[in-house]
Amino acid sequence: MKKIRVMIVDDHSVVRMGLTAILNLEKDLVVCGTAESGAEAADAALRFKPDVIVMDLMMPDMDGAEATAAIRKTLPDAKILILTTFGTSGELSRAVSAGATGAVTKNIANAELVAAIHDTAEGRPHFSPEIRQALDDAAALPDFTRRQLEVLKSITRGLSNDDIARQLGLSKTRIKQHLNEIYDKLGAANRAEAVAIAMRLPGFDA
Repeated sequence: MKKIRVMIVDDHSVVRMGLTAILNLEKDLVVCGTAESGAEAADAALRFKPDVIVMDLMMPDMDGAEATAAIRKTLPDAKILILTTFGTSGELSRAVSAGATGAVTKNIANAELVAAIHDTAEGRPHFSPEIRQALDDAAALPDFTRRQLEVLKSITRGLSNDDIARQLGLSKTRIKQHLNEIYDKLGAANRAEAVAIAMRLPGFDA
C-alpha cells in the first residue's frame, strides 16, 4: 500500500507532535516532515516532497496564505490543506486564492481530518461548514489587499492616520495612499463613508 506523505506546518510544537501522532496511526498516512514556520515551509516542502501539506493559517512570521503562495511558486502541483483555529474570511480567501485545496478547523474529529487529507491528496476541495460560510461571506467583499484590509479595520476602530502608521510601521503618506485605494474600491467619498459602507458588508470582520 502506497502511503500518503504528509508534511505539517505549524508554529506550535505541541500541535506538530499531536498531529504527527494522530496521522501516523493511519495505515495509509505517514508524516514525512514538519516545519515550524511559514518561512520554513517552502524549503521543507522541496526537501520532503509531501503529497499533502497541512498548513496552519495564523503564524507570526509568515501566515498560511503567504506560505501557500511561496510553496506553489516552487511546487505548482502542491496540495495544501489549511488547518486553523480561527481566521477572518479575508485570510481564508487569500489562502484559497494562493492555491490551498481545502480548509478545516482544528476542533474537527480525527476521522474528518483524515478524510480531508485523503480528499486533498486526490485534489478534491474539503472545507469545514463554518469555513465555507466565511468564504461565502468574503465573496461580498471588494478585492482588498492584506494591507488595505488592515488599514480599513483600523479606521473602523477609530484610529487616526498617525496611529495606523505607527501600528503598521508605514509612513503617513503610504497610509493616505492605501485609504484612497480603499475609497475607490468601496465607492466612498471619504473616511466616514468608507467606514459606514464597510460595516454593512457581510464578509467584513472589523
